Amino acid sequence: MTASLRIALLSSLGALALAGCGGGASDTTKEQDVVAKVAAPAGKSWSQVVSFDGDGVVMGNPEAPIKLEEFGAFTCGHCAQFTKDSHEELKRDYVDTGRVSYKLTPFMLHPVDAIAGAIAKCAGPDRFFPLADATFLEHEAFIAGAQKPQPGIEAAMQLPPEQRFTALAKGWGIDQFYQQRGGPPPARHAGLAKVGKFGAREKGTHAG
Repeated sequence: MTASLRIALLSSLGALALAGCGGGASDTTKEQDVVAKVAAPAGKSWSQVVSFDGDGVVMGNPEAPIKLEEFGAFTCGHCAQFTKDSHEELKRDYVDTGRVSYKLTPFMLHPVDAIAGAIAKCAGPDRFFPLADATFLEHEAFIAGAQKPQPGIEAAMQLPPEQRFTALAKGWGIDQFYQQRGGPPPARHAGLAKVGKFGAREKGTHAG
């Protein structure tokens, strides 16, 4: 896990500990003990509990006292590095305790982000994070198709939205990337039909 994230999470745990104890010094272990662990639903760990929340997707206890939210673009190299550095530790040491929930809210830097976000979301809650993790952990393979000229991309850009993003997903190799990693075809097609809705929020976000 990155040092800044660890400090932020431990600071949050520490603040809750001090509030619970009425102040005073406390080491990290005592701080985490004060914020009691919460038992996960039977047969699951908290990192297996996933739900949609507005534009984002939440992993973990929805009532966790500490809520970590990442606004991440699937084409973002820094977001990919965050996942490579911290995703296992985040799940094991924080989310699975029931003390911390993690929310990933996708945003768009490039049309590839809109396609990837729609596919991952429409694969359903249980498949969202495996697909998102694969995107970030195998980032070079994911963005390879969009980094070099591909036949048909210019023509695809001129198609109506309901056809455009299916053609772009194929041209950039995104559909194949997800299909090889468990993205079911029906969910993929449904997701691409909703790309316009996904992108509309981004236009509003970046409007003056």
